[in-house]
Amino acid sequence: MTTRRSPLILLDTTPLLLLVLLSSSIISPAESITPPEKINTVLELDESNFDSTISTYDYVFVDFYAPWCGHCKRLAPELDVAAPILAELKKPIVIAKVNADKYTRLARKHEVDGFPTLKIYMHGVPTDYYGPRKAELLVRFLRKFVAPDVTILNSDSAIRDFVEEAGTHFPIFIGFGLNETVMSNLAIKYKKKAWFSVASDFSDDVMVQYDFDKVPALVSIHPSYNDHTVSYGPFEEEFMEEFITQNSLPLAVPINSETLKVLKDDQRKIVLTILEDDSEEKSQNLIKILKAAASANRDLVFGFVGVKQWEEFTETFGANKETKLPKMIVWDGDEEYLSVIGSESIEEEDQGSQISQFLAGYREGRTERNRVSGPSLLGYFSSLIGIRTVYIIVFLVAMLMFIQHITKEEPLRVGTRDQAEPATSSKAESSEYRPEDKQD
Repeated sequence: MTTRRSPLILLDTTPLLLLVLLSSSIISPAESITPPEKINTVLELDESNFDSTISTYDYVFVDFYAPWCGHCKRLAPELDVAAPILAELKKPIVIAKVNADKYTRLARKHEVDGFPTLKIYMHGVPTDYYGPRKAELLVRFLRKFVAPDVTILNSDSAIRDFVEEAGTHFPIFIGFGLNETVMSNLAIKYKKKAWFSVASDFSDDVMVQYDFDKVPALVSIHPSYNDHTVSYGPFEEEFMEEFITQNSLPLAVPINSETLKVLKDDQRKIVLTILEDDSEEKSQNLIKILKAAASANRDLVFGFVGVKQWEEFTETFGANKETKLPKMIVWDGDEEYLSVIGSESIEEEDQGSQISQFLAGYREGRTERNRVSGPSLLGYFSSLIGIRTVYIIVFLVAMLMFIQHITKEEPLRVGTRDQAEPATSSKAESSEYRPEDKQD
């Protein structure tokens, strides 16, 4: 039996070798990416490059803007100033912007409903930004997001520099004589809301400055409110977390649009004191008394607001320039608040005792339930003009124009009513609001 062999085919491998050599000399996409420290201008993003930018750089601050928005126009030059400064940080932050009025699908995907909407993407994960918008303060604020979870302080000067660099927008927690590992888990959990550090070496002068007389001690500081609180333990994680959450706000919180955004995440009831003018000396004296009450009632948030400063807000609780003030209520942060029977207002004499009586009446249930006459806390939080608001306004205006048109008196003409009805019906259908209209 004869075995047939297949003919041996020789291939010229020269082209293949050339292809391999050429491919090895091609620069990879990763090598062509501009390092973040080299990006000293604001990037313009759209649907074609947004995802790749967010995934390429560890920290990206994005401004979702609209060309017609006045706030956006004022913000733009501040971002231009901040961009090269943030690029020089040890962990650079890239600043980018998206025309959300043009790229609406991208805006919807990232839950943009107001202009400007600001977000910082850390390793691709977005966090809403509610901080300052002036370049200098914005840089200081954003540094928080790239700072170490826990900063180690080894001298008085290091403590001083840390507090100064931290700024005034976040609470500061310093563990004097505490081990870094004790705070690390909580520092990671609350990194977006506070600064954390441990001091291992410090003088008696520091102890006097921060008002503690033994170690270990955990000190909370609110520089902008001149508030500080000391805890001597226990230093198990459960108790430390309670201390951190209770001291994430100042003892007496000034109520405004910014602090309402912070309060929305706090589950405690709000003891709200409504003043005539919170800048007056007599109001400032009352605020000091509120701080003392707050330090003894950590299960409640104490806030204050002046009618002069925000009358639209105070009117939702039945308080205006004609109301007897100061007035105290307990607000659930939503649509209901409680008045304490017999403690509807505070007289000028012995205000500390009156506040104690108010709190005792609240805890004993001597209260009257009321409903706010306007938006809840969440309503105020989302009251900034945004996409949804604009579309609602446009819809309402269109409906009013439609109603005015169909109710306009015209001379009666025989045989015209039935003929006019189809046109009216068609116009009603065309002006009917549909959710998808906003999205398109």
